[in-house]
Amino acid sequence: MSGTVVIMPRRARRALISRLRRNEAGIAITEFGFVAPIFCLLLMGIFDQGYALYIQSALSGAVQEGARQASLENTLWTDIESKVNQKVRNVVPSSDPNTVISFTLDPTYYQNYNDIGLPEDFTDSNGNGSYDAATECFVDRNGNGAWDQDVGVAGRGGAQDVVSIKASITYKRVFPFWSLVGQPDQTTLTATTFLRNQPFSAQASRVGVKICPT
Repeated sequence: MSGTVVIMPRRARRALISRLRRNEAGIAITEFGFVAPIFCLLLMGIFDQGYALYIQSALSGAVQEGARQASLENTLWTDIESKVNQKVRNVVPSSDPNTVISFTLDPTYYQNYNDIGLPEDFTDSNGNGSYDAATECFVDRNGNGAWDQDVGVAGRGGAQDVVSIKASITYKRVFPFWSLVGQPDQTTLTATTFLRNQPFSAQASRVGVKICPT
């Protein structure tokens, strides 16, 4: 008769529950449903970092080769930029319209290796360890009329100067791992190398000029 409720005996209910507890059918797919998203994210993260290391290696190699070419007398800087740029772009998927590539080179030269990253000298009148433009004199070694944290001069320099080539590339990540965890989908990699120009002539002298506030 319709509407009749069949009540299982207590012993039958216990037996059914016991069978359900022992039944492992479908447990594998359930566990996979919990593990798969974490595993996929971890896998994409590993692939993304591996790809970044690959691009970093290509960028470093291209910059070092560019520095060797820059150390020669007759190598045009535009040719160096073009070759370094092409080597890096061969690695990054620039054909993808969704990939944004920004590649820059920043050459700087120094008189010797000891000058790399060296700030210009100044008279520390108040002993605070930092340059105060309003009250302290400094020695302008790069000729730009201002105190600099680095004595380097923009450009590739001349004979026997130490040229520093810094390159950076900003590209869109191939895998969507970082955007899934709320991080930017673009990343920037940099590479720097230093090499002395060939001694094809005498090295130009650089004389510092003492400048004081008026």
